[in-house]
Amino acid sequence: MKPAPFKYFRPESVEEIHYLLAEHGSEARILAGGQSLVPLMNMRILQPGVLIDINRCRDLAYLRKEDGAVVCGALTRQGAAETDPAVAEHLPLLAAAMPHVGVRANRNFGTVCGSLAHADPLGELPSVASALETRFVIAGARGRREVGADEFFVGALTNCLEPDEMLAEVRLPVSPPGARSVFLEVANRAHGFAVGGLAAWAAFDGGGRCVRARLSAMGAASTTLRLRRAESLLEGEALGEESIRAAAAAAVEAAEPSDDVHASAAYRAELIGTLVRKALRRMLAPEGGPR
Repeated sequence: MKPAPFKYFRPESVEEIHYLLAEHGSEARILAGGQSLVPLMNMRILQPGVLIDINRCRDLAYLRKEDGAVVCGALTRQGAAETDPAVAEHLPLLAAAMPHVGVRANRNFGTVCGSLAHADPLGELPSVASALETRFVIAGARGRREVGADEFFVGALTNCLEPDEMLAEVRLPVSPPGARSVFLEVANRAHGFAVGGLAAWAAFDGGGRCVRARLSAMGAASTTLRLRRAESLLEGEALGEESIRAAAAAAVEAAEPSDDVHASAAYRAELIGTLVRKALRRMLAPEGGPR
């Protein structure tokens, strides 16, 4: 299929992007990598009247460490994040998740911010952003604002952006020293759509006690799901089988997945519990080490 007719703009400055968004509002869509948007347009699930191609705005293509965070601009390709030394050093959870995002060709075009704005409940990057407590910087002609993942992700394929706004950048806090990160995903076939997954990291004190834990599940609800009850059961405890089983049970209880052609809701809920157990046990394994 082919997309419905639309007007096409290719601005060369951020100010021009903001002007076009203010002028066209809900009729407009931002085009960066197009790996999510274009297929939806081809299937006519989305029929924007205006397409704003931001690829000439090179000021939006940056990836840098700044004020305790790795800052990623709207035009930063997923492939750039996958290979960047700062990501490998400071965001091991993101580095572990990147190879699961489509295939190499997708990542060469797709952008980090575009995947986050797409807000797929089975997307890897939203779950990572939630677990890392990422800050989302939103901009438009009316100014800039910053929100957390809980506010940004509203529901399936739905974010909090107003019609005249764009996701300008994301700020991903660096992992604390000694933290251990694990990303797990289950799919029906290699590089196929995920059935479920988990982004997890935990920090430990010198005695091996968990001082901070962050768990975010994909495929467990209508949007990425922070497993806050499971986190609270881990914090302050020495990680062992009892606390691991308790956290997994809390994850299953929190999950509110849906049925589809790939898996039942019951399967997905149990899967999340299994992934929590597997991730926490991997953190305890000597070969896992601080990362």
